[in-house]
Amino acid sequence: MSFTYDTEVALASAAALINTAKHDVDPLDTLEGLDRFLEEQRFTGSRTHTAAELESVRTLRGELDVIWFAEEDDAVALVNAILRRANALPQLVRHDEWDWHLHATAPEAPLEERMATEAAMALADVIRGHELDRLRSCAAEDCGGVVLDLSRNRSKRFCDTGNCANRTHVKAYRARKARSA
Repeated sequence: MSFTYDTEVALASAAALINTAKHDVDPLDTLEGLDRFLEEQRFTGSRTHTAAELESVRTLRGELDVIWFAEEDDAVALVNAILRRANALPQLVRHDEWDWHLHATAPEAPLEERMATEAAMALADVIRGHELDRLRSCAAEDCGGVVLDLSRNRSKRFCDTGNCANRTHVKAYRARKARSA
């Protein structure tokens, strides 16, 4: 199944947010770190630039992590809770370089609410398509990152937080060489 581009972008952004908690040093420890993250993820809309805003995004990160690994019925309940909390009202919008896509909150809504609703809308598409198996953990033994597998053959195994795939393959290569020596 392929998703619309805005769903894929929202899912990738949710995965990136979850994975910020998996770094040795949390990139969301400071407001400047949040600014960088939002710029990288191309998030627009109003901001308060307060410690409360930062903390609400960090809290959302944990909520999304739980949803990422939830069974379908639990994921539905959690996604619906986010959409209810935001009084989500889906509407088509076009802005910046983005063509028509869905927003379910006003651009003036609090940052965490906009981020949560965007992720929840995308996760709703995943659930409706019975594609929760595309949300998984990184296969690297030493990584706790999450993986969004949008590949056609469902073969993506490693996260985008670092070089997990390369590190795992090098380790396996060295192990094979050691066994043959």
